[in-house]
Amino acid sequence: MTINDKILKRTITPEQLFMLSVLIVNGGNYLYNLVLGRLLGPEAFADAAVLITFLLVLSFMAMTFQLVTAKFSVLFEASAFSSFISKMYRNAVMVGLVLGVAIIVFSKQLQQLFNTSSSTLFVIFGLGVPIYFLMSVNRGIFQGKKAFKSLSITYQTEMLSRLLITLGILFLLDIPSSVAVAIGIFVSFGFGLVPFKIKMMRFNEVIAKTDYKAKLVRNFFIITAFYELTQIIINNSDILLVKHYFESYDAGLYAALALIGRIVYFVAWMFVMLLLPTVVQLKKEGRPTAPILFKYVGYISIIASTIVLGCALFPKMVISMLFGSSYLSMAPLLWKYALATGLFAISNIFAYYYLSLDRYIPVVLSGLFGVLQMGLIIFFHESLSEVVTMQIVAMVLLLIVQIVFFFLDHLQIRE
Repeated sequence: MTINDKILKRTITPEQLFMLSVLIVNGGNYLYNLVLGRLLGPEAFADAAVLITFLLVLSFMAMTFQLVTAKFSVLFEASAFSSFISKMYRNAVMVGLVLGVAIIVFSKQLQQLFNTSSSTLFVIFGLGVPIYFLMSVNRGIFQGKKAFKSLSITYQTEMLSRLLITLGILFLLDIPSSVAVAIGIFVSFGFGLVPFKIKMMRFNEVIAKTDYKAKLVRNFFIITAFYELTQIIINNSDILLVKHYFESYDAGLYAALALIGRIVYFVAWMFVMLLLPTVVQLKKEGRPTAPILFKYVGYISIIASTIVLGCALFPKMVISMLFGSSYLSMAPLLWKYALATGLFAISNIFAYYYLSLDRYIPVVLSGLFGVLQMGLIIFFHESLSEVVTMQIVAMVLLLIVQIVFFFLDHLQIRE
């Protein structure tokens, strides 16, 4: 080992390496969206945005499998771990197949609902869904075991392949842009499986109920699935509702606005990935968990404030640099959308913290306010400005309730 290798090993922890990798992956995903926005223009980008939103919805659904796998990879050992992983792979494939087939069967109805130019994009997307669920269990193993190098590689290969393949198809083949995006997403799922622990995927293994605490896993799976559903509602319902209620041009403008405003959420996501296994391990060791919550809430608050301030002071410059002059009409709304997303990112840290501790009231609260946000948009959508304002109202209330719950909970513990 060289001196430089020794210095690098001492100065960069696996967690820091993973955070750096996440920044690179998020940067690549942003570049992917920005290039599509510039190449396609607002109207065509609206179709691509629907597919990208479907990808985000899928990622939240599959995140249930990833988080459950990550948590119990920390808690289970030996035969219990082997039985648990086999069960997770089996269930992931089954859910992925059912969901993928449903998307393909109802592709025509999805085309009509979201006003897309073709139903083919949904068919191609549906074919890749089972692969994505397999990929998520694989990532959950790496996350729980804190194998951050392997976890980083799976995210990087997915991001890079989607970026390069999509752009290659757009430039080399004369096919509709929405279909090109769908193919790029589909192929990237396969690359996201790398590295894949094929030896751990044993569908024929007979699983004894005594091997692991099935009820404990099932309860955590159900509440995590419920929480990820709230994530889907809060994070993606606005784009899909705007695509339904507004013309394609306005929907494309809004999709660009949402992409810029969500920078803070994507940055916060890497802290969530580190939070869950850390809190579970601290609880297992009987050590205090609140300090890690305060640490991450502080990080996200600083990042969110910086992004909101930048969007407020330089909205036109930000939009021009990222998407071009075609999207400048969204400049007055940029800081407001970033504020709504920042508030949600902070609230999200509280919810994941309690989820890690098997405390579910904050999860239910997130669900209630996610439904509230969707309801507000359904009833108040006269303009894009009104849509953004409704999100701010819902997220302010959610954050206040989460903070109040935390302090009341800790007062009870002290008493």
